[in-house]
Amino acid sequence: MRTQDKLTLIKQLSQMSQEQLAAELGVSFPTLNSWINGRSVPRQKACARIDAAYLRFTGQNVIPASALEAKKQILHAKRARCSGVLRRLAENRDIYDDFVLALTYNTNRIEGSTLTEPETAAILFQNASLPNKTILEQMEVKNHQAALGVLFRSLAEKTPIGDAFILKLHGILLNGIQEDAGQYRKHGVRIAGSHVPTANYLKVPFLMKQLNEVIAEKGKDILGHGALIHSRFEQIHPFSDGNGRVGRLLLAAMLLREDFPPAIIRQEKRRFYIQYLNKSQMENDSSLLEDLLCDGMMEAYGILGRKNGERGKRQGKRE
Repeated sequence: MRTQDKLTLIKQLSQMSQEQLAAELGVSFPTLNSWINGRSVPRQKACARIDAAYLRFTGQNVIPASALEAKKQILHAKRARCSGVLRRLAENRDIYDDFVLALTYNTNRIEGSTLTEPETAAILFQNASLPNKTILEQMEVKNHQAALGVLFRSLAEKTPIGDAFILKLHGILLNGIQEDAGQYRKHGVRIAGSHVPTANYLKVPFLMKQLNEVIAEKGKDILGHGALIHSRFEQIHPFSDGNGRVGRLLLAAMLLREDFPPAIIRQEKRRFYIQYLNKSQMENDSSLLEDLLCDGMMEAYGILGRKNGERGKRQGKRE
């Protein structure tokens, strides 16, 4: 493939402007424009950066098994040193609120919310009403906060992760938004921007029963297990809406059940998250998704290690 074709595809997949792509590659706008239009050819080092970006944005980059395993070993070591995640959340309001903000802001932005992180914090912790934002977006914030509260309490009480748990989370998330909140869909759906086929709605209850049996299984590769469940859940797409948010809550619950913190999937990584999820579903290769989740859990351990009140000062949390 010609370099200019690679650059055009990178631009399309990344949804970056030409100025942003130039900054990503470390060159000026005129230089990038010259490459794209075929007026000049990049040098060897620039070609290497373009090739790396091409592999990254097309989801073709490969994570060496040894590197992924090393990350997992680091996470296991962190779990041993920082055990009792649910207890820490219950005992430290600042850490609890840090997770609520990070999880709520990013999961909603991934689904298209226009709320900024400070705006999300204002709704969460000050019960602010923002006249320049839709009521729907603000309801989604409060509903997600409520769903997280139920999730944390349920896991602390050893509530099994199954049908009742998943339907309850969906009912809270879509409360006042969808008429079928808390119910599996009764019609066909498709995943926007994806060629991954979803399940026939008549098969959803049976497929979810099967999935819940797999969720209940225990194994040494907790990250691999979580990525597999997340991938299958999103492909089943059991609800008419809210599948992404419920799926990420379900993933958080599975990690917390094993005394890991929930992975923070940053909205800035949305394009990679979707690509890696698609690769897992279509090619049965979840290594890139697992690597992304590992990075998200590393960030989560950073939140657990913060000092009291740090986020409150940054985000203007009420005293």
